[in-house]
Parts: sequence; C-alpha cells; structure tokens
Amino acid sequence: GARQGLDLTAAKAELLPRLRQRRGTLSWYCLDYWSAELGIDILELKRDLDHLIQIRPQAVELLCHIGDLGKRRFLVTNAHQKLLDVKLARTGIGVHFDAVISAHSLGLPKEDAAFWGALRARLAFDPERTLLLDDNQDVLRAAARYGLRHLLAIQQPDSKSPPESSPEFPSVGAFASLLPPGPART
Repeated sequence: GARQGLDLTAAKAELLPRLRQRRGTLSWYCLDYWSAELGIDILELKRDLDHLIQIRPQAVELLCHIGDLGKRRFLVTNAHQKLLDVKLARTGIGVHFDAVISAHSLGLPKEDAAFWGALRARLAFDPERTLLLDDNQDVLRAAARYGLRHLLAIQQPDSKSPPESSPEFPSVGAFASLLPPGPART
C-alpha cells in the first residue's frame, strides 16, 4: 500500500480480488509471480519473518516413528522452492523425509487431482496405502478424487488460530495423538 500511496483498507481492496483470482493455482504460491505482480521482493519479506517458521510439536517424533515402521516419508508442498529452501534451512526438518517435493517442480498445484498422478509417477506410491496429512481442504478433496484412501485434515494450520475440525475428513489436532504411548523419540 505504501508503495502505491494506498492506506491499508485501499491496499486490501486492491489485493484481495487478485488473491482470490489466483487461489488454488501455482501462481497463488509463486514468489516470483507475486514479486513481479506487486513490485516487491516477496522472498526478502519472507526471510525477514523466518523467525516465525516453526516445526509443529511432535512432528519430528511422528516422522521418526513412521520411519521406524519402515514407511517412506515425503514432504509434498505447494510452497515455492525458494520459500521451501528458507523453511528447510530454518527448521532442519528435511533430514526426516525420504523426498521433499515442491508442486512447482511438477507444474501443478496439489489442489489439482492431476497433481497426484504426476506425483505418483515420480514417487511410486500406492494410493490405497498412502496417508496424507494436509491443512488445506481443497488439497484433501483433490487427493480423494485421485483415489488416496487415507486422508487426515490438520485442525490448526496456523498456530495463531484456533483449531477447527474438518466437516469432510477425519482431523487431527496434535501429532502426539498419532503416536503410540511411551517415551518420545527424536
């Protein structure tokens, strides 16, 4: 808003329709697109806020447990690769995955059912035996349309917002609820 001489209300009125128009597309998640569109270095803004990036509680323990069961673990995200690199550097969580895939590398957002076919071609997973945890209802719907059998909605995508159960999918609040009882492993 400041760059365009707009107050906060006017800036939101200008930006929100553009955001709605791109929702569910790769452009929605693309730092390069929004940087060009807005004339702002979005990656630099994200880097300035990287102290807000955190690993969800019990995520590492859950990933270790899944690995102990001999299951493959994939991080599959719509995040732009540049932002994904910032998040991985900040958290170090990438070492707990067998593969880390940005939807941008497949040319489709996770909200597109065709994404899941492209991902399956790359990772050779069995939709009948794959568990997907996601915080985006549209992504879960697309995965269901593709045929993923085990889908869990994350109740609290943003730690600053209250948890909400999914009306369509089983949901999970804390990852601890997915772990067997006993001492935690990290």
